[in-house]
Amino acid sequence: MNKIRQPIVTICGHVDHGKTSILDCLRESCVQENEAGNITQKISFTSYPINQLKKSCPLIESSGIKLNIPGFLFIDTPGHAAFTNLRKRGGSLADLAVLVIDINEGIKPQTAEVIQILKLNKTPFLIALNKIDNISGLRKLDDKLQQSIESQPQNIKQIFDERYMTLIGSLNSHGFESDLFYNIDDFTKKIALVPCSARTKQGIPELIMMLCGLSQKYLENKLILGKDAKGVMLEIKKQKSINYIESILYDGELSKKDEIAVANFNGEPIITKIRILEEIQPLCAKFKPKEKVQASTGLRIQLVTKDEILPGMPFVIYKNNKEEIEKIFKKEVSENIKTEKKGIIAKADSLGSLEALLVLLKQNNIQVVKAGIGDINKTDIISAKANLEINELDSVIVGFNISIDSEAKEIKGNTKIITDEVIYKLIENLVEFRTEKRKEIEKKRLMGLKTLCKLNILHQYIFRNTKPAIFGVKIEAGKLSSGLNLIDNKKEKIGRVKNIQSENKSVNEATEGMEIAISIPGVNFERQLKDKKFLYSDISESQFKNFKKNKDLLSQNEIKILQEIAEIKRQEKADWGN
Repeated sequence: MNKIRQPIVTICGHVDHGKTSILDCLRESCVQENEAGNITQKISFTSYPINQLKKSCPLIESSGIKLNIPGFLFIDTPGHAAFTNLRKRGGSLADLAVLVIDINEGIKPQTAEVIQILKLNKTPFLIALNKIDNISGLRKLDDKLQQSIESQPQNIKQIFDERYMTLIGSLNSHGFESDLFYNIDDFTKKIALVPCSARTKQGIPELIMMLCGLSQKYLENKLILGKDAKGVMLEIKKQKSINYIESILYDGELSKKDEIAVANFNGEPIITKIRILEEIQPLCAKFKPKEKVQASTGLRIQLVTKDEILPGMPFVIYKNNKEEIEKIFKKEVSENIKTEKKGIIAKADSLGSLEALLVLLKQNNIQVVKAGIGDINKTDIISAKANLEINELDSVIVGFNISIDSEAKEIKGNTKIITDEVIYKLIENLVEFRTEKRKEIEKKRLMGLKTLCKLNILHQYIFRNTKPAIFGVKIEAGKLSSGLNLIDNKKEKIGRVKNIQSENKSVNEATEGMEIAISIPGVNFERQLKDKKFLYSDISESQFKNFKKNKDLLSQNEIKILQEIAEIKRQEKADWGN
């Protein structure tokens, strides 16, 4: 008879919707109260054996479910999409997912992002409709969840119905049919909603029962244990001076005596022996040394190799088949990290999160020229600066759940770097930056054709009266550049700016707020400017119309100048200000 491995279940959802609280409910027999808040920082997975499942959920036996699975391996997703997008050859690492949604808040941006990734990976999932205890007046009226909900007072039941029906509508817009789990006959056609509360534990037994039922009915044939060890490196963790790698063995058996091949970023195999092999213990954060382990399980290993092992990379048992492994790795790694001939630079903390980032960037029509795993480094800064010569929009580095190393900080300069620990916020900030940058570029192009400017004459700073007149001005709005023709507020032409000086240095241009000295040949200050307060850039009718057409690119002060110039010019042509 074939051996069955335990299904791998990822717990995911929007930040603060209760992912860790749900997981704490499942593993509470081992997690002490003072550890509960920190458990996600310690481990990324939890082993939940069959005997504990039956103990925690009497519904399993009372409902007649006969379980062949040995238990579950839960993967927590601490606040970002890295683990949601953990990959193995042929699809998602997760066999099932529990999407945690606060019933009172519904689908938030990060929820939508997770749904996209689950859909992309074709991962079957159910929804833990958490925080039902926050519905004012809702109480546990029966040990059975369905009876408890249906027995609520009419006004409370109405609030519950409105909230879950709103969620059903939102899921429908994402392409999923869904309903409360006890209303569903065919779970292959509808997503099951399990109302629950991580605080009161109501609905948690039903959530476990649903996971067991779905696994037993729909996954059993997909859980047959293979012979050869296959896994994914999750995180590199340092304890004292030793680097340990937390990883998941998702198929086969692995012995401490085995050699393994780990993919590098180019899809080439790193062949190495295992120095230490430890397995996660049921329902806790402790590891135990082992000579042999069997999938699915969480491991902590130390390797002999000195090569850098990157988070999210696949590994397999090595049997002197390097060429065969390299073909597999190339397909698994390189094909999923596709870059373009131009675009931004994208970095992330693991292969899975980099793939997730690239998918979401593509959906927002943002091209990537270079992608990598790990902190932003000196080479990334140099590449971003090179992009500036080609396209200002692409001169940006985005980093998901990573930092900037010390060398990169030293040469960073004005290079635009956007980082965040939440992927949807990172995308939002990037889109906003590119929108503003696009406007800035267009404005530069427009302003390059003709400068819009208003000057306030500083009568206390008259350096020369004539040949040329040299005097001080403050730029009230816009930009002044050499060669600009000026008019006064009575549309009289004053002359052309020959030179601009700022802090005793010649400059080609000056911007809003600066106090500078300008020289204008052919002007007698005493005779022509003594009684004047403001000067304006002289623009033609066609230039005025061009500025007006691109008004959304101008600041409020620049728009005000445009209106003032329109008033000055109105006498020349009646339709100027229309």
